[in-house]
Amino acid sequence: MAKRDYYEVLGLSKGASDDEIKKAFRRKAVEYHPDKQGGDEAKFKEINEAYEVLKDSQKRQRYDQFGHAGVGSSAASDGGNPFAGFGGFGGQGQNVNFDFGDLGLGDILGSFFGGGRTSGGRRQARGNDVETAIELTFEEAVFGTETALNLKLDDTCNHCKGTTVEPGHELKTCDICKGSGQIIKSMQTIFGNIQQQAICDKCKGSGKIPEKVCSVCRGKGTERKNQQVKLKIPAGIDDGATIRLREHGEAVANGPKGDLYVHIRVKPHKKFTREGELILSEEHVDMVDATLGTEIAVETVDGPVKMKVPTGTQSGTDFKLSGHGVPKIRSNQRGAHIVRIIVDTPKKISKEQAELLKKFKDGKKSRFGF
Repeated sequence: MAKRDYYEVLGLSKGASDDEIKKAFRRKAVEYHPDKQGGDEAKFKEINEAYEVLKDSQKRQRYDQFGHAGVGSSAASDGGNPFAGFGGFGGQGQNVNFDFGDLGLGDILGSFFGGGRTSGGRRQARGNDVETAIELTFEEAVFGTETALNLKLDDTCNHCKGTTVEPGHELKTCDICKGSGQIIKSMQTIFGNIQQQAICDKCKGSGKIPEKVCSVCRGKGTERKNQQVKLKIPAGIDDGATIRLREHGEAVANGPKGDLYVHIRVKPHKKFTREGELILSEEHVDMVDATLGTEIAVETVDGPVKMKVPTGTQSGTDFKLSGHGVPKIRSNQRGAHIVRIIVDTPKKISKEQAELLKKFKDGKKSRFGF
């Protein structure tokens, strides 16, 4: 569904003042706040997104010039995106799911905890989750890349294959919980004796114990090992995102591995900044070229691109290079590259240049008769 015009969302005309924008936002936010009876969460988010753009003079200028394409899909970096800055990782949190096939990569910002249950309803032991962070260049984040993570983790014991049992022997029913995996603990409180169900300490909830423990891991079921994990970074990932690799964390005896969480850090670029799928940069032209018009080579992530600067271009004017921005996640489309023109006024000029400028100025006066 197409996005509504931001001015329409707030009930404003295009020439509304900053004060009018603020008042309209407050009025609409109170009307549609989801905590209020009769509120509307979808409309509240839409109002927030519109306000985040229109309250910012630069974003508003780009929106007035290019529409929604000028501010990208992540315009409301705080108000419109309830996942912004999730989990304290910084940057723009991304509520996106990635499907990475047999590498087992799953949701971004997925659940950090949890354990499975066996078919009998007994809680199954699960390995520890592991966190790590990697740093990408700006270009790697834009186009995606592949990397290898070198980690030292508890992995499945090669000798017993994680069963904790010495090969040639079997698991037997736990003599403490009698195979249930659970025990009843009594606790004396001010309200009297309270009984509580708990996981069996001996079998760790599995209901089974080894006839003879593994001679290598001593019944732990795991060994500390150096591991290399291959990771595919998708094009368009942003700073602060987190990727989850399912069951690539630490191993545990008789249960699934934990998950591996990779936090993404993106190095700042010397020339480019990013807003969602937009890439922003500045190009300087001298006063004469801006007045007469010229063609310049603009540096983009795709290499130099020729761009016309029309006659009479003013400093601060934005131009859009479509298709040279950041790829949209799980899409073949790309955002735009917004180029802001800065017109340089010379600090020193020669006598001849000063005379020419004076003649130009006098010519303008005579033309208008004053």
